[in-house]
Amino acid sequence: MEPLLTVKIPGVKKRYSGKVRDLYTVDKEHLLIVSTDRISAFDHVFPTGIPGKGIILNKISNLWFKNIKVIKNHIVEDNFDNFPKPFRDFPELLKDRAVIVRKTERIDFECIARGYLIGTGWKDYQETGSVCGITLPPDLQLAQKLDAPLFTPATKEDTGHDINVPMEVMRARLGEELAYRLGESTLRIYEYARDLLDRQGIILADTKFEFGFADNEIILIDEVLTPDSSRFWDKESYRVGTSPVSFDKQYIRDYLETTTWDKNSPPPPLPDEIVMKTIEKYEEILHRVESVFSR
Repeated sequence: MEPLLTVKIPGVKKRYSGKVRDLYTVDKEHLLIVSTDRISAFDHVFPTGIPGKGIILNKISNLWFKNIKVIKNHIVEDNFDNFPKPFRDFPELLKDRAVIVRKTERIDFECIARGYLIGTGWKDYQETGSVCGITLPPDLQLAQKLDAPLFTPATKEDTGHDINVPMEVMRARLGEELAYRLGESTLRIYEYARDLLDRQGIILADTKFEFGFADNEIILIDEVLTPDSSRFWDKESYRVGTSPVSFDKQYIRDYLETTTWDKNSPPPPLPDEIVMKTIEKYEEILHRVESVFSR
């Protein structure tokens, strides 16, 4: 199967193209979001796609959207057969990888829940002893579980890397009440998913969410608990102090760290074996998530 990297719907103007998702206007109140097979890492989109990745992301997100009850979400229709024309005329592009959603006023912060010390949190801790201004105990190790999950915001940037910031920055921009509500919702969703995945032998190390306003109500938008937005670790092989076996795109990041690519020049193609292993990891986490909700 060839990866779907570019989506062109005849007669329909593309509203926005992100690193992975393309957006189209359906009508005044709704958008169509298509999950492509593009893969990004270190703020670059790679010339090599991951075949079927967009379908996997879409299926995982839809499962979580259906089952998260603590907050409403933007999904209006996830069944391709119910899409309006002209979208229904293009199953080869949209079936199983597109959803129709409510338009929202996006809140321009990424809302991150961290249960373990990894990624940019680990780098921050090594340099400052804290994560986004939250002081942590000394002598913590890589991938160590935190005493309690942390809520850490990041500015939502249209280009370049989202920037981790202290809560004070979010409070100053959004106000105390909204910042509190976003943090509370983020941690409640994280804890709900963490406990469900634990039963399937998966550690949810961290994840990020996006929220928006619809009719003056905060709702969950974008994607939810996918291997593009979360770190999923194998519980059996997890060891503190080492980078755990993961079922997400950390595998690609780890591979890139072994190459000579400088993360500034155009990214190189990914080798076939890296593509195939990534597909296996994404399929595995899809299977685990489906098992969570099949009981």
